[in-house]
Amino acid sequence: MNYVSTRDKSVKVTAAEAIARGISAEGGLFVPDTFPALTEKDFETLGKLDYIGRAKYVLSFFLNDFTEDEVDYCVKGAYTGSFDNEQPAPISVVGGNANILELWHGPTCAFKDLALQLLPYLLTTSAKKTAAGKKTVILVATSGDTGKAALEGFKDVPDTEIMVFYPSDGVSPMQKLQMDSQKGENVHVCAIRGNFDDAQTGVKRIFTDNAVKEKLAEHNMQFSSANSINWGRLAPQIVYYVSAYCDLISRGEDLRDGFNVVVPTGNFGNILAAYYAKKMGVPIKKLICASNANNVLTDFINTGVYDRNRKFYTTISPSMDILISSNLERMLFELSDCDDKAVAKMQSDLSANGVFKVTDEIKAKMSELFYGGCCDDEETLATIGDMFKEYGYLCDTHTAVAVGVYKKYKAETGDERPAVIASTASPYKFANSVLTAVTDKKTDSEFGNVRLLSEVTSTEIPAPIKALENAEVRFNEVCDKDKMLDAVYTALKLNKANKGPLA
Repeated sequence: MNYVSTRDKSVKVTAAEAIARGISAEGGLFVPDTFPALTEKDFETLGKLDYIGRAKYVLSFFLNDFTEDEVDYCVKGAYTGSFDNEQPAPISVVGGNANILELWHGPTCAFKDLALQLLPYLLTTSAKKTAAGKKTVILVATSGDTGKAALEGFKDVPDTEIMVFYPSDGVSPMQKLQMDSQKGENVHVCAIRGNFDDAQTGVKRIFTDNAVKEKLAEHNMQFSSANSINWGRLAPQIVYYVSAYCDLISRGEDLRDGFNVVVPTGNFGNILAAYYAKKMGVPIKKLICASNANNVLTDFINTGVYDRNRKFYTTISPSMDILISSNLERMLFELSDCDDKAVAKMQSDLSANGVFKVTDEIKAKMSELFYGGCCDDEETLATIGDMFKEYGYLCDTHTAVAVGVYKKYKAETGDERPAVIASTASPYKFANSVLTAVTDKKTDSEFGNVRLLSEVTSTEIPAPIKALENAEVRFNEVCDKDKMLDAVYTALKLNKANKGPLA
């Protein structure tokens, strides 16, 4: 297995090179040139393993230049002692055929932990193979959860520096506090005046600017990414869909006709991982893509036109407040039969005009694979309240979007197959909104509301959230979106002379 760029198939690299670089030089994303096909025997073996064993089994296919010992070191290091009850991805059953895949039992209470506890191990191992002696600079744009999970994963990792940019008014108070209070000598955090798309665009521009790369090289540094544009971030997410299938089988679910997967998504990485699991042999029937009011993906799936030229909404599900879905590029590569030129043209049109349209053939393939739906804030709050009243199950604002869209899908199609619904964050990360959905009581403080939510619902406050109440705020910098490079150079203590056109 090699990795090729979505915008230039002539670029071929190993797994270690793909992970170490993060993004291809021309701006394309790395994807495997072949995918493993899991057999019935593979699934029998996987079913007998714990999560660590399943992760090693699946990831070994993709880490083609890692030794068995290296894979073992990375996976055990990531998943041992980091998750509640040593279970990174447990399933809760609600409402008969709905299986809630809880992906928020890690150190930052969000699904990003499943990948970002592992990525530092993958990246440092890859860097030793490809760029020994260099310091790796991790740049991250976040809509909330990726930032904290990346900071936590990379804090004090030798030979790395990590810088996270987040929209100053586009994250929840708890997400902001998680990032601004992050410990570690190699971590840096900066808010930007803009939205997540501005942060993501700025990071990509810095990544692909040759003058900036040369400047880093002068100081024996190189860039990499902890966003899901990095294959090392995306591959671990495939594991939990494979694992969920194994758990459903062991639970005695009748999956002869397959099952559906429902994912709340903005950047398309989490649902893309489910597609890759399907491609490998997991019997997923429909991929249900759930959006909030920023429903660019819903419209794209239904019309074949991707148009980011629309109003941007700041919602109660902020991690999905995204209009430029980076990982959709990998899906377009698949749907176009790996036509790198077509993908490059679509991405160029998106960058230049904010819109592109796929062919009728691609639209037909997409419609067969995906269902797209959306929920606004009012529907989201109603869903949280209904889930708690009907099942005693408390979910966050993002998971509620998925549940709400799943209900619409079932009403439209009558599809009663079992469903796995990705639950992406603890409700306590969005306590103010969740509290509003279950009671008319409120306090005048963030942590007062956290405690009240626990009291009203008889649920336990996660330890990482409790620990934040008295956390010291270390970072309070805010910059304009066109000054992100200045912030990077300042954090890295680099000479600003000849720093390129982005400064």
